Amino acid sequence: MRGIDSFLYLHGASHRVCNSTRLAITNLSPKAAPKGRTDLHSSVLSILCVLACLLPFSNKAFHIDDPLFVWTGQHIAKHPFDPYGFRIVWYDTEMPMSEITKNPPLASYYGALVGGLGGWSERALHLGFLLPAIGVVLGTQRLARRFTKYPVLAAVITLLTPGFLVSSSSVMCDTMMLALWVFAVIYWLEGLDSGKQIYLLACALLIAACALTKYFGAALIPLLLAYSLFKKRRFGIWVCYLFVPVVILLGYQYVTHALYGRGLLSDAAQFANLHNHVQGVSIKSKALIGLAFAGGCVFPVIAFGSFLWSRRQIMAALIFSSAVGLALAMRWLPIRAPAASAAYTHWHLVSGEMAFYIIGGISIFGLIVADGRRGPDCDWGVLSLWIVGTFLFACFVNWTINVRSILPMIPAVAILIARRLEAANITCRRQLFTRTAIALLVSGILSMWVAWGDAALANSGRTAARLVQYKTRNAPTPVYFEGHWGFQYYMEEFHALPVDLSKAFHAGDILVIPENNANIFGPPSGFTPSGTAIEIKLNSHLTTMSPPLGAGFYASAWGPLPFAVGSVEPDRYRLYELAPLENGLPAAAK
Repeated sequence: MRGIDSFLYLHGASHRVCNSTRLAITNLSPKAAPKGRTDLHSSVLSILCVLACLLPFSNKAFHIDDPLFVWTGQHIAKHPFDPYGFRIVWYDTEMPMSEITKNPPLASYYGALVGGLGGWSERALHLGFLLPAIGVVLGTQRLARRFTKYPVLAAVITLLTPGFLVSSSSVMCDTMMLALWVFAVIYWLEGLDSGKQIYLLACALLIAACALTKYFGAALIPLLLAYSLFKKRRFGIWVCYLFVPVVILLGYQYVTHALYGRGLLSDAAQFANLHNHVQGVSIKSKALIGLAFAGGCVFPVIAFGSFLWSRRQIMAALIFSSAVGLALAMRWLPIRAPAASAAYTHWHLVSGEMAFYIIGGISIFGLIVADGRRGPDCDWGVLSLWIVGTFLFACFVNWTINVRSILPMIPAVAILIARRLEAANITCRRQLFTRTAIALLVSGILSMWVAWGDAALANSGRTAARLVQYKTRNAPTPVYFEGHWGFQYYMEEFHALPVDLSKAFHAGDILVIPENNANIFGPPSGFTPSGTAIEIKLNSHLTTMSPPLGAGFYASAWGPLPFAVGSVEPDRYRLYELAPLENGLPAAAK
């Protein structure tokens, strides 16, 4: 029955994507219809595509860092001027939220608004967070009009990427940050062109909002400064507007220091620097893992390969990919990820997939070079700096390589793909439609599959928590658990307690330990298996987080791949019980 459900789900997803693809391609180049009507039709089309792709995941369980944003939003609803003034156990002991979170609070303020209006259920919050996803797609479409005659295609490519669909099916800050980012770029470019100061002011406020959603948004300041100097060749009054977000961020640093005894902006930077130093991953490893994450996250760059490159270039890429895969498989090209490659039980499969995704990452930089050969101009400059800057941050500055950090480059890469297609000068509309439809269909099906695999993993945590609640409903002693992510959210819903290593256990206490989760310490002395285990089959054949398969979508510590295809192991949870005391000591310790 699960297999039939899986087939129907994927069949329905591919049918929706196919219909969306046909509509998108028929709008590649506007006909004689009035511009306003064409823009309206294109916008409606884009919104429908977003809804078709994301509504199936509106009841997805909270996952990874979702609980941090939900808890912060719930606290903000009661204490709007003290967003992080509460304590939780997220690592090994109870700590102030201000020490745990490494993201600014604007997305949580938005979540508080959504939760206050529609409730705090998964469906209500996911539906509320559809708005930023729609904003990214509409913003990409509007921005792409400046760069290419195929703006709808660029918007659809942005939508049909694994990085965007998975990130947009969460209630974290990433998609909201990207929406603000895209519109900030739009208003800055249009403001410089038109000389309208109100556009530049709007951009300045959007940059500040973007950075207060996720700190990476501050990268817009050097990006737009470089673009403006290249375009204007001198400083002007426009530079004053770039000081507005700087002043706002300095104010945020001051206020958070006054509230929590530490400036949270500088605290996040120190956290990233510390983890990069402790992990000790080589620059070569980071570069290769980053290329693999970029290629997988922006999968259309692979799906459109026949459009973007000549047969000779494609053949050279295949030969190079095979050589890289062989070097990885034979350990001639070691990848020193935080989780040692020896932990991957399917290393040959991991190395093959990694080599394939690396080709996609290299293709992204190939697009930059190919587009620059047409004549480097301001448009090329802003897109190339956008992509390169995001890649460098994700690989060498952020505390870990993950798709959430690669996400900001997706609209820029989508626009480059559309520009490359335009430069190919394919005059036969039927040929254009067929080849584009196939590429979008392949990318769309894979992206939906990745999003479904991630949802299956998220939902398993919710299911496991409910099964634990059922199995321990008559337990006379507290139920403790290790692990976090969404599993912690649902365990705490029925008043189970996260393990706090600063506190003692008592005889008869029950401990639940998940196998595939973060912050696992194992059973302390005195705990013995109770004979009860929970095993949830995922049946997705693709996953986003699995050390055996090398998948580390949210953190490359799990593996060097953004997602992995293969036989996904069941999600396992083991129940332990503290042995009764004998002469003052647990029986198991004697």
